[in-house]
Amino acid sequence: MDLFARLAVTDLPRAIAWGDQLFGDVESFAPNDVEHVWTLGERVHVYVELLPEHAGHSAVTLFLDGFGDFLTAAAARGLRPQSEEVYDNGVRKANFVDPDGNEVGIGGGPA
Repeated sequence: MDLFARLAVTDLPRAIAWGDQLFGDVESFAPNDVEHVWTLGERVHVYVELLPEHAGHSAVTLFLDGFGDFLTAAAARGLRPQSEEVYDNGVRKANFVDPDGNEVGIGGGPA
């Protein structure tokens, strides 16, 4: 199985810059003039697509083993989550919001 999760955006260069800040130094590629893809794991991809009429309505959650490390690295690149939650079972979630209003949640197991 391959996973491609899409975020619809209004400004592709701005979205690429924001995604690079969030995801850091991962493999990425541009399959065409309106999309940019980040490879976050084996066969796991998040991509932005220039779709102004749908921008700001996307939500993706990634569950990571290195939750704290990811948040530290994103902060070092200038991004901090808009909000953070801890559920009753100890699972943590940090919500990042891109300039179009799309949500990228980063989840992690109990501390």
